[in-house]
Amino acid sequence: LGVGQAALTPQPAAIVPPTDSHRRQQSLFDDEEQVSDVPVNSGAVENLPHGMLTSVLQKLRPILESPDVQIVCHDLKSDCLRLRHAGIRLAGIGVDPMVASYLLEAGARGHDLVALAERFLHRTLQLFDSALLEDTARLAEWATERADVAWQLSRQLSDELRREGLWDLYWNLERPLIGVLADMEANGIRVDVAELQRQSVELGRRLTELITEIHQLAGHEFNIDSPKQLAKVLFEELSLPVLKKTKTGSSTDQDVLEKLALVHPLPARITEHRQLSKLKGTYLDSLPDMVNPRTGKIHARFNQVVAATGRLSSSDPNIQNIPIRTTEGQRVRRAFIPSEPGWKFVCADYSQIELRMLAHFCGDPVLCEAFAVGTDIHTAVACEIFNVTPDVVSSEQRRIAKAVNFGVLYGQSAFGLSEALHIEQDKATLFIDQYFAKYAAVDGYITRTLAEVARTGFATTILGRRRAIDGIRPERKRQLNLSERTAINTVIQGSAADLIKQAMLRVHQRLTETAHPGRLLLQIHDELVFETPAAEVDSLALLVRQEMTTAMTLNVPLAVDVSVGDNWQDLAAL
Repeated sequence: LGVGQAALTPQPAAIVPPTDSHRRQQSLFDDEEQVSDVPVNSGAVENLPHGMLTSVLQKLRPILESPDVQIVCHDLKSDCLRLRHAGIRLAGIGVDPMVASYLLEAGARGHDLVALAERFLHRTLQLFDSALLEDTARLAEWATERADVAWQLSRQLSDELRREGLWDLYWNLERPLIGVLADMEANGIRVDVAELQRQSVELGRRLTELITEIHQLAGHEFNIDSPKQLAKVLFEELSLPVLKKTKTGSSTDQDVLEKLALVHPLPARITEHRQLSKLKGTYLDSLPDMVNPRTGKIHARFNQVVAATGRLSSSDPNIQNIPIRTTEGQRVRRAFIPSEPGWKFVCADYSQIELRMLAHFCGDPVLCEAFAVGTDIHTAVACEIFNVTPDVVSSEQRRIAKAVNFGVLYGQSAFGLSEALHIEQDKATLFIDQYFAKYAAVDGYITRTLAEVARTGFATTILGRRRAIDGIRPERKRQLNLSERTAINTVIQGSAADLIKQAMLRVHQRLTETAHPGRLLLQIHDELVFETPAAEVDSLALLVRQEMTTAMTLNVPLAVDVSVGDNWQDLAAL
């Protein structure tokens, strides 16, 4: 079978999980539109002579591992993982219609093969049915149809990417990232199950104490998890003010509880109970069940086509969402440990990357100078709005300045800022006015960006990633509506996502070229997590810092904070 391209059959998770060794049915569709169908792990395989499956895979190996053959498949990352379990590494990753569709329509709801076949080819695909597993001929027909559709979609969407000016973004960033993400998922990350269980028991005791405290404050027992019963306690029995109404009655959501906590201790206990209950159920009690018994690791998925901004997301579990604002949440990270004895975690985190992107785009001289000389930007803003010198900026002033920095960036109103900081609205207005007076170019940048989005219909990132947005007003005040906030957020966050993806590619390439033992395990938005032998910590830190700080050239320098430790929580700066 001589091919310049080969299309593989997308495999539904219902047939075989990514950790299984082989796929049940694999089809290849080549340049000459010839199809070859290989039953793998299906009922037919059981009847193959001993060793034939291995022989079949060995016959396919030269094609699949050839850099001269572009492999086309919907959801190529999953195929990379499954074939690796068979000892095969795809070398020539080509067009993945799922990723191509995502770049063309980032806000679209579905990029699955059935949806894309309907949308672009006007074809209705036969859905998978478990009965197919008992009929090799029908299974082969099902598989080859999908290989054919993936092939046709790859051609059509490649043309679309070129027409829309998105081909370079796909070919040079998102396409090679598929292999990097497959490596990360295959690597996985080890967890100390005993530590999770210890924390779960400890948190369980605290939850029991909280329930007792809550009932004592209420004066009687009630169902803490019932919004109706809680509302009765808060608003009828304790006579606390009703701050928000819903269709079913008085609201007891998080915002309401935070405000009520200023006047009574019970809402704060309810908030703590909710947070700890979620932490225990979602992470401490669930993570042990997600450990692969064969590897002893958690193999989270990193999703390339979910977040409309271009950011990666994670699932099974959502490892990016482990809460770190509370002490209990931070402790969960302590259970994540290197996979080998004598190894260390090395974590590299872009410093204030969204504000650096803002400085790059707006070109404000005061903002750019602060980054150029290495000033902490939140301290610098605190100096401006409080009219003090850096040496006397308090932690509270820095906290307020940080809220102003991000609030202004994403169009937060004076009311919103006052609510977030628990200050008077007049004072919040003053802080915002002082910010724009000092950093005048920021307001101009926001105005220009929104005008461009209104003109083109798209918010565009630093590497040309696009997101369709409407609802931009011809005239606006400083308070942005949802569409306007989304537009600014997409440009800034999306550009930061472009940057860290570029950095991931560069670091991965350097690790491969130098045969460094370090492994990239996780991407948590602006942070990369690696593991490496203790003796290689310094060399890895140097390599990672070099590649991350030079991944793009901005109008301001990029800074990376690197730390090392025996687990993901207890880290020391390098």
